[in-house]
Amino acid sequence: MALRVVRLGEPRFPDEGLRIGTVRRPPRGVPKEEFASRDFYDVWMPLLSPTPELVKQAQAAQAAHDDKGWQTFVRHFRAEMRDGDAARLLDMLAALSHQTHLSIGCYCEDEAHCHRSVLRELLKERGAKVVN
Repeated sequence: MALRVVRLGEPRFPDEGLRIGTVRRPPRGVPKEEFASRDFYDVWMPLLSPTPELVKQAQAAQAAHDDKGWQTFVRHFRAEMRDGDAARLLDMLAALSHQTHLSIGCYCEDEAHCHRSVLRELLKERGAKVVN
């Protein structure tokens, strides 16, 4: 049993389990009934995605290849995930990772500059069993 961090829209891994989309918006041009069959996600959980303001900040940092901007994004995103419903969801996913296979993901090509890399670390900090 474990949690895997994936890129949404890519083929599923064997035994990946339930795929959770941690994105602010559904995939463009894809009918809702095809999200799972096209390997996007089975369940949509936008609460674990950055706010629109933070998305803009991250995009600007990525476009400028600005590491300082990226670190600012990471700090702000971690703050968003620290309390309330988002924190409880992360705790739940960490606990579930010891009971079943599941995955979380985003559309970004480069995980190193995607909020899913931050989610990976937050989940590990909560004791999640995470597959590389």
